[in-house]
Amino acid sequence: MIFINTFRAMKRSSASTILFLFFIILLAGALCFWIDMSVIVAVPLSLRNRFTGRPRTSTEFSLNCSNQSTTTSCVGANESSAMACPGFFRWIHEDLRPWKDTGISRDMLERARKHAHFRLVIVEGKAYVEQYSKPYQTRDVFTIWGILQLLNLYPGKIPDLELMFRCGDKTVIQKHDIQGSDAMSPAVLFQYCGHSTALNIVFPDWTFWGWAETNIKPWKIVLEGMVEGNKKIKWQDREPYAYWRGNPHVSPNREDLMKCNVSDKYDWLARLYEQNWGKEREQGYKHSKLEDQCTHRYKIYIEGNSWSVSEKYILACDSMALLIKPEYYDFFSRSMEPMQHYWPIRASNKCKDIKFAVEWGNNHSVDAQAIGKAGSKFIQENLKMEYVYEYMFHLFKEYAKLLRFKPKIPAGAVEVSSESTASSLGGLWKMFILESVVKSPGDALVPCTAPPPYDAHTLQDLFQRKENVRRQVEMWGDEY
Repeated sequence: MIFINTFRAMKRSSASTILFLFFIILLAGALCFWIDMSVIVAVPLSLRNRFTGRPRTSTEFSLNCSNQSTTTSCVGANESSAMACPGFFRWIHEDLRPWKDTGISRDMLERARKHAHFRLVIVEGKAYVEQYSKPYQTRDVFTIWGILQLLNLYPGKIPDLELMFRCGDKTVIQKHDIQGSDAMSPAVLFQYCGHSTALNIVFPDWTFWGWAETNIKPWKIVLEGMVEGNKKIKWQDREPYAYWRGNPHVSPNREDLMKCNVSDKYDWLARLYEQNWGKEREQGYKHSKLEDQCTHRYKIYIEGNSWSVSEKYILACDSMALLIKPEYYDFFSRSMEPMQHYWPIRASNKCKDIKFAVEWGNNHSVDAQAIGKAGSKFIQENLKMEYVYEYMFHLFKEYAKLLRFKPKIPAGAVEVSSESTASSLGGLWKMFILESVVKSPGDALVPCTAPPPYDAHTLQDLFQRKENVRRQVEMWGDEY
C-alpha cells in the first residue's frame, strides 16, 4: 500500500522531482553492480569457475571416468589447493643433497644404468621409456603409469628431465662402495625406498596406482574403504591383540616374528597369520581385503626384503601400530614420530616388546587409542592422492634444477602415453589403471607450497628426539 501511494504521488510531482528519483535509481543500481563485482573479484579464479557456471578451458582425455564404474578414483582439477605441503616434503631436499653442490652430470646418470630397470625421459611434456630389464611383476608398468598421470594433471608444467629408475626392494648404491673421484660425483638412481647407508632418490611406490597381482586397488579407493572400515568396530570392541598377516618367508626377520605367535606354551598377545598369495588367488582374495583387517587394537609392521608397501595400509587402520624397527624408509614415513604416531618395537626383542606394548595399551586404552588415531590421521590427511602427485611434482622440479645436461631421447626409447598403456593391458591390470586415471588437466590446480630444506641443527635435533623416545620405551620394556 505504501508503494502504491508513493507511486501516485510521483505522478503528481514536478518533472524535476521525477528526474531526481530516476537519478537515485541509477545510482543504486550502479552501487549494487559494484558490490556484486567486488564479491566476485574477491573469490579465487578456481572457485569462480566452479560456481559461476563458466565452461572450463581444459579438455578431457580419451581415458575419462564418465564410462567407468562408480568406484573410480579419478583425480580432477578441484582436488587440491595452494596450501602448505605436508612436512615430509622437506625430505626431497635431503635425498637430493649429495648432488646439491656439484649438480648432476650425464656421467653420474649413465653410471646408474647398470642398476636401473628403465630410463625415463620427459621432453616437452611427453614421456619416453628405454627398458633395460623387467622387474618383479608389473611394478614398472604402474610406476610409469603414475608418472603419465602426473603429466596429464600438470600439462606443460613438468620440466624436461632424464632419470634412471630401479623397481627392486633393496638399495644398491652404497656409500661405502663409492671411492676416489666417484665420491664427489655419485651415480643417481630413483627407487621406492632409501637407507641411511645408501645413496638414492626415494619415489612413491607402484601400489598407489594398484597392485593387480595381489588384488589391491589403487590407493585412493583403498584409503576410502579403510576410512569406512574403521567405523565398523570401535577401538574398545576390537580384539585386544597385536595382528599381522603377510608372507613370512621373504626375510629372516619375519620368520623370527612368527615365533611370537600364540602357542600351547605361551601367549605373547600376538595373532600372526601367514599369507599364501597363491591360495588367496584361487579363493578370490577372500582373506586379503585391507578394509576388513581393522579388527584388532594393535597392528604390527615389519619389513620384508626391505621396506614394505604394507606400511601405509597398517597405519591407516586406527589401531595402534607397532613398528618393528625399520632399517629402510619410504618417502613419507621419515616425518612420523614414535609414541605419537606409532609404538617402536626392537627387532632383537620382538616377542617381549610386543607383549609389553599390548598390555600397556590395554591398561592405558585412552593413550593407546590416541596413538592409533594419530597414526591413522597422519596417513589419511597427509597421504591423499593429490599430495602424492604434488610430491612427485616438487621432486621432479628440484631434480631437474640439478641437471647439468640437456635431456635427450635415446635411440632405443619408446614414447608412452595413457592411451598406449591402457590398450596394452587387460584384466585387473587394465581395471586398476582405469580406476586411477587422471580425468583432466589441472589447469586450475596449484601445487601445494613446499617447505624449506632442513638445516643441519634442526635435522640433528629430529634424529636425537626420535632416538631418545625409542630408548625410553626400551627402558620401560626392560623394567617390565
